[in-house]
Amino acid sequence: MRQTLVTLVLATAVSASAQSLQTAQSLYDQGKWQEAAAAAAALNTSAGYALAAEATTAGASVSPDNQKKALFEKAQGYAKQAIALDKNNADAYFELARAQGRLAQFVGILQSLNLAGDMKKNLEQAIRLQPNMASAYVALGLWHANLVSKGGAATFLTGAKKNQIIPNFEKAIVLEPNVAVHRIEYANALLLMGNKAGAAAQLQKAVSIPANTYWEKRDLEAAKATLATLQ
Repeated sequence: MRQTLVTLVLATAVSASAQSLQTAQSLYDQGKWQEAAAAAAALNTSAGYALAAEATTAGASVSPDNQKKALFEKAQGYAKQAIALDKNNADAYFELARAQGRLAQFVGILQSLNLAGDMKKNLEQAIRLQPNMASAYVALGLWHANLVSKGGAATFLTGAKKNQIIPNFEKAIVLEPNVAVHRIEYANALLLMGNKAGAAAQLQKAVSIPANTYWEKRDLEAAKATLATLQ
């Protein structure tokens, strides 16, 4: 009887945690990133901290420039807490990599190269843990594209390769062909490579995919604006 009660209590706690995570996810999907991050972090779970990191990184994109660096650092902290609670949480490594990639834009050259190295390691770890994580392949493709576009020391010191850009994006699109942001980021990478026609083709497909969340709608409008400049 005692064991049955313990099992019931644990099951109830797990169910409540899952529902709370869904609530935080719903807030995030509505664009209420601050509330989402707070609700997710309050769960004190690996999944919660990973979502808090995602929401905070996204929130930085709609925040004033003088707040972005601090928000990316905060997102990085959330992701590290997620990893500390569960070293097998692929999402946590991905969110850490994403925050590092954004943060690299706001620091000096040497620190940005160090962040680039850490970012790649975290993306590779996310893929090791979850081989079908399309977002990680997108981020890896962008990693190579951004560094190759800088040329010289950036490419030499990080090991970025031009021939790794397209395969990573193609892998992601095979896994999730109807996720618009994958194609939008692919287009961004192709633009860095000087391939306007290829970028336009990806954006044409991206704008045909329905947008449901606040963030998807925002991406859709940005994609339409970029596409208009290429036609």
